Amino acid sequence: MELFKTSHIRKYLILFFAFCSLLLHSKESNLIEGYWLTSASIVQIKKCKDEICATIEHIFVEEGVDPKSVLDSNNKKNNLKNRPLIGVNLLDGFKYIESSKNILKNGRIYDPGRGRVFKSNLYILENGNLKVEGCFMGFCGHEEWQPLKVIINDDGTRSLVM
Repeated sequence: MELFKTSHIRKYLILFFAFCSLLLHSKESNLIEGYWLTSASIVQIKKCKDEICATIEHIFVEEGVDPKSVLDSNNKKNNLKNRPLIGVNLLDGFKYIESSKNILKNGRIYDPGRGRVFKSNLYILENGNLKVEGCFMGFCGHEEWQPLKVIINDDGTRSLVM
């Protein structure tokens, strides 16, 4: 009977530690991953190979304008001026790290409004927002992105939960 109890307790302990490990891992790896509300769009940040990418998922436009018709017309590279902004990756050079690190430095960010790439740093703030910093010649500006909860429905559509 003692063996049964010890074996039973051991199983519960293994399950408990496995569950805690999953909770910690999902919390750590999801600090920056997810959907973010920017000043002009909704961006999805996720792991792309060994880096973090931030893909434009939706652009806010005037009523009657198809967001998919908005082009990257400010891009400094002529061959990219006719591509749709939806689907463009904004981040480059940020290594993907599965940790609770709240500062990522020395990457690059593409600013579609200016059509330029800037040195960038990312900071997860105490309020849960993401401070996205772009720097040029030692001068830095930033924008705060707010986290969004997006649910993927059974039919593949997405719903925003406020």
